[in-house]
Amino acid sequence: MQLTPDAPVGVPSFSLEDDEIDTVVDLICRGANEARPHLTPGLLEVPMTVIVRKAMKRIKRQLGLTNLEVAGEVELDEMTTADQEIAGRIDITLKFLRQFGDEEDYVGVECKRVGAGSAYSQLNTRYVTQGVVRFTNGQYAVGHAWGFMLGYALCLPGEDIVEVVDKRLQGTYGPSAALAVAASHHQAIAIRDGKLKQYNGAPINVRHILVDMVPAAPAVQDPEDSSA
Repeated sequence: MQLTPDAPVGVPSFSLEDDEIDTVVDLICRGANEARPHLTPGLLEVPMTVIVRKAMKRIKRQLGLTNLEVAGEVELDEMTTADQEIAGRIDITLKFLRQFGDEEDYVGVECKRVGAGSAYSQLNTRYVTQGVVRFTNGQYAVGHAWGFMLGYALCLPGEDIVEVVDKRLQGTYGPSAALAVAASHHQAIAIRDGKLKQYNGAPINVRHILVDMVPAAPAVQDPEDSSA
């Protein structure tokens, strides 16, 4: 990210290059795809994220990305001026080599479970009220140009999830928060971008990455298999 500490309100302090955004998206999607076979029905968000994060680290090493660091849940010092007790604990952070040395300069990824259908209404609401909101209220990515939301889809179709989340975002932040189609990835159900404002008036782009995390059905053993 690029540091411009004296930037006026409305100009992001930290920005990402296009190739860095692509790298983040690719690593997230690959990590989620590799993690999926290891999921079990009813798994909660935190253990799911641990599995995804470990997969991302393995893939990073396999790809030889020595200029990138993937970290676990990290407590952040940023907080709003209105409530000095607020402190964030973001699920996944990434740092490119040029970000090292500045603790506030990171790529933040917040993870939440979502799903199609009324049974997942509460999770879809929390995606916005306990996930996206943290990029606007001063908990995460203060002054950053980009934040990332990773949606674990527990029930498809993905189009229904996008529609519900988009409606909730616009209901909370207004029409300007509408989701727009962004880059695609073969291991993502959908990738959307939304534009928001942080508590201090600074703009932030939030990229929403929706991945299929429905636990894969276990392989059925052939009854004729004599090796059983």
